[in-house]
Amino acid sequence: MTWNGRGRVKVETDWAEFLSRHDMTWSVRPLSWNEGAFIGNGLLGAMVYGEEHRSKRNVLRFVLGRTDVTVQRADGGGFPPRVPIGELDLELEGMIYQPADIRLDLWNAELRAHLPTTKGEVRLRAFIHSEEEEDILLIELHTSSGERNARFQWYAYPDVDPVLKNADGINFNQYLPKTDVQLGEREGVQWGKQTYPSGEGCLTAWKEKRPASDHRVLYLTVAGGAGESDIQQAVGSIQSASNRSVEAYAVTHRSWWHHYYPLSFVSIPDTRLEGFYWIQMYKLASATRAHRLIIDNQGPWLTTTPWPGVWFNMNVQMSYSPVYTSNRLDIGQSLLNALDRSREQLIRNVPEPYRYDSAGLGRSCSYDLASNVEDEVGNLTWLLHSVWRHYRATMDDEMLRTLLYPLLRRSVNYYLHILEEGEDGHCHMPPTISPEYGSFKRLTVRNCHYDLALLRWGCTTLLAICDRLSIEDELSDRWEEVLDRLAPYPYDEQQGFLIGQNTPMEFGHRHFSHLLAAFPLHLIGETEEDKDKIRRTLRHWIGREGDLRGFSFTGAASVAAILGSGSEALRYLHTLMHLIKPNTMYREAGPVIESPLAGAEAIHDLLLQSWGGVIRVFPAVPDEWDAAVFHHLRAEGAFLVSAERRGSRTQWVRVESLAGEPCRIRTDWPVDGIAVDSDRPLVIKPCGDGIIELDLRKGEEAVLYPKGEAADFTVRPVAAEPGLCQYFGGYKPWRLYGLPLQE
Repeated sequence: MTWNGRGRVKVETDWAEFLSRHDMTWSVRPLSWNEGAFIGNGLLGAMVYGEEHRSKRNVLRFVLGRTDVTVQRADGGGFPPRVPIGELDLELEGMIYQPADIRLDLWNAELRAHLPTTKGEVRLRAFIHSEEEEDILLIELHTSSGERNARFQWYAYPDVDPVLKNADGINFNQYLPKTDVQLGEREGVQWGKQTYPSGEGCLTAWKEKRPASDHRVLYLTVAGGAGESDIQQAVGSIQSASNRSVEAYAVTHRSWWHHYYPLSFVSIPDTRLEGFYWIQMYKLASATRAHRLIIDNQGPWLTTTPWPGVWFNMNVQMSYSPVYTSNRLDIGQSLLNALDRSREQLIRNVPEPYRYDSAGLGRSCSYDLASNVEDEVGNLTWLLHSVWRHYRATMDDEMLRTLLYPLLRRSVNYYLHILEEGEDGHCHMPPTISPEYGSFKRLTVRNCHYDLALLRWGCTTLLAICDRLSIEDELSDRWEEVLDRLAPYPYDEQQGFLIGQNTPMEFGHRHFSHLLAAFPLHLIGETEEDKDKIRRTLRHWIGREGDLRGFSFTGAASVAAILGSGSEALRYLHTLMHLIKPNTMYREAGPVIESPLAGAEAIHDLLLQSWGGVIRVFPAVPDEWDAAVFHHLRAEGAFLVSAERRGSRTQWVRVESLAGEPCRIRTDWPVDGIAVDSDRPLVIKPCGDGIIELDLRKGEEAVLYPKGEAADFTVRPVAAEPGLCQYFGGYKPWRLYGLPLQE
């Protein structure tokens, strides 16, 4: 299938073929959450894997999750955590043998498997329907004669066999409520209800159909409550789904995904990283949707964890980071909706004396965003930077006026209340927490870089908003005063930027909180002096080793990309590949979904950056890459940008203006050597430092290319390294070392 681009650029991408090179595959059934096959529709999810214990080698598990199933703790402590809700097991007559053939088909968002057993074989396909009103898991099964007695069996969480329940470890910090389980049947639909002491609960309903003795289809749904209305609704959903043919149901499921993927296109010569990138695009849409809940620490795939909720000192911000450049703004809408729903709660999060004009957000909470602000002050402001990125990608002034401006004003006001006057004439930040530095010590530092950067960004952005919307805000003079008098970022000639005043980085630090002014806020980075400071800080930070984690290396990669150090950034990304799990998930003591998602954003930063009013095309391509291509990545100012690099040179750049904003671009061409193809004559205005400005009006496009060279404005995938296709899923490290494998 070929998808044609608009205008001068033609897109020749057979999406089914292209994405098939990155399908996750297993030749041996996955045996843990770390390597399971995951499916989801933004609310309902399933992680599919088995177990090696001799008593369970005949079982393929569909461990279920629904993101809104939370429970009030009986002890009254902490926020309402997510809780496990059980699983559907395929229990076979024989033990699952090898070689199996399991594939997660990205293009169709379907799991397909051929499982040989010691008694016969089964063929299976499964998907969770993509439409938001269809929270249905469908599993189709074909069996040989020796496996005719294979069965599906649902287990409430308390009834899961301990061998399976504890297969991914035990975390004694995880709250597991007492659960009452009831089973029933209505209108031919089986249901199981789990009720917690608080009265909350969930309900699972399912129905199995047998078109033939060797063919069966199971439909399952999970409701986020345990009342009579939940039973009735779940039964109705199952009846409706089961009355349609499997193929008709699959067509509507696939249609959503076939629209989703072509929103943008990225292809790079590092086939393993390319596959990783596209699995993150799949993961994003499996984890949330516009009208679903905010992305938490694990998405719908809950497992053993001490973090069954939402964290805001990095996790949510990094989870949403690839949404904007990848042009998948529908995913980002879930964050906007969460903030809009929780305005009053964000006000209640700050101490009572400040609620009249302030708002804030603590470190962690449930989906209600109820988290009191204590010593970690800047989390809401950073979260609103993600909203600012959404705005800059759309230039939606209505969202700016009604959501971002009032919330950012309140967030900055809280900072203004706690600022301290210094005898040196500066405004100083009182002792606050720099996220993840000295966490167990509850270490606070004066003039923390994290908070200085966020306050500086907040004041700068509020002034820009007022200018944009012609608002005369009574606080404008105060914001300007803060920008003039705010204490500088603490800095040391050996270490670079410090954690805070008189606080050098004395031990390993996994967070880039002391580099926030550079990334992602982009308050610094334009001048060579800035770059030298950033480079010194980056090298000292990573060189300390210590507590480095997956998200340390995604942040380091993006910081290196700001400096134009593509090969260094690539090394950080390759390090990340050693830390993620075989299915591209990431976990420490529990799942933390943000690290791989932020890895996708770091790949964007190698190809396209847009900050400081400039679109930077191929700003940090590694020396190792002689080719790369992307189509319809989205830049600040609401521009869709496409470009191709071949033979280590940029061949052409296409830019389309969606909002008529100023269009300033930097490429690797000399300014006087650029030709323009457009519907009307466009003047190239040099702006210095390799930047040009194009007078593009809303709805117009232009293609840039080197003068005197014939350019082929066609988007095609970069050739793949065959040995590294379908790398993820089952663990395949030997493919990296050129072992003589059969193709």
